[in-house]
Amino acid sequence: MPPRLQLLSRATAATALSQPSSYQPLAPFLYPCLANHRCASILASLSDVKGAYNKKIRVGRGPSSGYGKTAGRGTKGQKAHGKVPVGFNGGQTPDWVVNGTRGEHQHFSTEMSPINLNRIQFWINANRLDPSQPITLKELSASRCIHGVRKDGVKLLGRGKEELTSPVNIIVSRASAEAIAAVEKVGGTVTTRYYTDFAIKKIKKGEMDPIHSLQSRIVLAPESDEGAEAAADALVEEKKRYKFRLPDPTSRKHLEYYRDSAKRGYLSHMVAEGHGPSLFFRTPGMGSRSGKKVVKKTGGQVASGSDNRLW
Repeated sequence: MPPRLQLLSRATAATALSQPSSYQPLAPFLYPCLANHRCASILASLSDVKGAYNKKIRVGRGPSSGYGKTAGRGTKGQKAHGKVPVGFNGGQTPDWVVNGTRGEHQHFSTEMSPINLNRIQFWINANRLDPSQPITLKELSASRCIHGVRKDGVKLLGRGKEELTSPVNIIVSRASAEAIAAVEKVGGTVTTRYYTDFAIKKIKKGEMDPIHSLQSRIVLAPESDEGAEAAADALVEEKKRYKFRLPDPTSRKHLEYYRDSAKRGYLSHMVAEGHGPSLFFRTPGMGSRSGKKVVKKTGGQVASGSDNRLW
């Protein structure tokens, strides 16, 4: 630091005028407070924040850089002269072809992210999940309760069912019977609904409704004007809020699963009373197949068959 003789002389003169007989010099730590100008040494010590930038590594500029001559590539060889594709084996058959995966691949298997009841309760206790709101795969992924959602969605499992104490309304792709019983025991609900890989990506971005689709909107009185207006208003509101619409299943395998009330499928309201979720096999004891006529033994009257089915 530069000498502070000017400050010292000013402080001495001011003190001599006020108290000429009893002069006490100021303490050294008060000298900077009396100054109204900056010292040039402060500007000389300015520097960037540590870690604000990284020094560029200059390779091939001589031995002094530490990466000179061969620039860290070693001496000679194919990798010293250029890049080599991943898996390149000198021109012969690659290892991933010679020693590749062997065995049968199940094309119709489902890939789902598992989630257990004890983990959900732990997240609720930590205030990372709100039990008063429906819990979908969007909330599970955003709260990091599950790390990534696979292409077929989330499956609810029953491990730690005795730890579940909060009633929750959870919407997942599938759920085990043990998990369904545990959730409903504490006053909650479980709904299984259909998701696709495209839908999961859009739901996580907030561009698709994670719960409602065309078939999941239950209109109590579709033939009345009030029911039709309510359904139309719901669709208009959905188009304003979301860019994409949640799809519904089209294959028989998925349709039969989500029509099953035992699995708490969201399409179970489409199944008539007394009928099963199957679209091909008729329920035992429910009469003949559709399209045929049955002649009753008593009276000889002709009765029409049941309603038309998809198969």
